[in-house]
Amino acid sequence: MICFSLLCAGLCHLSTLSGTWPTNAPNPDAAPHQRYEFESKHMGTTFRVVLYAPDKPTAMGAARAAFERVATLDATMSDYNKKSELMKLCDTFATNVGPPNHASDDLIAVLQRAEELSRRCDGAFDVTVGPVVQLWRHARRTQELPDPKEFAAARALVGYKNVKIDPVKKTVQLLTPGMRLDLGGIAKGYAADEVLKLLRDKFNIKVALVAASGDIACGDAPPLTDGWKVDIAPITKSQKPRTLTLKNAAVSTSGDLEQFVEIKGVRYSHVLDPRTGLGLTGRRSVTVIAPNGTAADSMTKAVSVLPVEAALKLIEDTPGAAAYIVILDKDEKPVTTVSKRFPK
Repeated sequence: MICFSLLCAGLCHLSTLSGTWPTNAPNPDAAPHQRYEFESKHMGTTFRVVLYAPDKPTAMGAARAAFERVATLDATMSDYNKKSELMKLCDTFATNVGPPNHASDDLIAVLQRAEELSRRCDGAFDVTVGPVVQLWRHARRTQELPDPKEFAAARALVGYKNVKIDPVKKTVQLLTPGMRLDLGGIAKGYAADEVLKLLRDKFNIKVALVAASGDIACGDAPPLTDGWKVDIAPITKSQKPRTLTLKNAAVSTSGDLEQFVEIKGVRYSHVLDPRTGLGLTGRRSVTVIAPNGTAADSMTKAVSVLPVEAALKLIEDTPGAAAYIVILDKDEKPVTTVSKRFPK
C-alpha cells in the first residue's frame, strides 16, 4: 500500500463532498489557490482527490465531476457488478462465440492498453484471468485450494489472444465461450488518469493528485514544492519508507503484505500469474513509476510476476518507467532491486 504526505503551503483540513469545508485562511504564498481534499468510495476502495482551486465552489464542482467520472468508469469496468458493461460483454459470449459486441470508448481504451502490455510481457499480465481469480477469491474465504477440475477448466479460458478488439468499429469479441475479463489490475490507474484529465480540461485545475489505494496519479507540483511527496510503505518493519517526489507522473505499488491466503503451509498472494493460474508464493513488493496511472497500475502486476531480469527489461524498454522491487529471501530478509531510472 502507498500512503502519501503532502508538503505544501496552507494545508487545509480533510474534507469530502458531504463534510465540512476548510476554515483556515490560505497561505499568502499559495494565493490565489488553496488546497482542498475529497474522498469517495468507488471500485472497492476509497478514491482521494487533492486539488488546488481558486475558491470553494470551484473545488466542490470539480470534485463532484471527478467522482461522477469515477462512478461511470466503475459501472463500466466492475467485475463485481453483474450489470456493468464489462460483465454484460462477458455474458454475451458465455455460451457461444457470437458477432462482435459494441463497446464504449473507455472499455476499448483499457482493453487496448491491456492487450499491448500482455504482448510485451508474454502474458504475465492478462485481463482474461477472471475465471481463475474467481476460484482464488473463494479459496481465500475457505482457505482451501481450488478443485483441480474446476481449476483446469478455468485456466483453459485464460488467454489474451482470444480477445479481438476493433477500435475503428468500436467492438470487442471473445473467441472462447465462457471467458471472464477482470480489469482489477488496470482500471483504477485508468480512472486516476481520467480524473486528472477532467480537472485539467474542464476546470483548468492542473495542480492535483488522485489516489486510489496503491495507485496514485500526480499533476503539476503544489505551490512552493518540487512535487508531490509519496511514501512507499516498507515490506518489513526493519525497512524505512522511501519518499518520492513526483509531478505529472504516476506511481503504483503491488504487494501481498495484507492480501494473501495461507493453505497447507504455503502463502499465496492475491497477485496471480496468469500463465499458471497460481497465486505468487513468497513475499514481495513492487513499485512502478510511469508517465500515467494506467501504465503504472498494470505494470506493477507484470513486474511482480516476471523474473527480476525480465521485469527490469520490461521497465527499461518503457519510456519514463522505473521500478523498485523488494523480495524477502528464505531468511525473511529484504532483497532490493532498483531499475536504472528509479530516483536515488
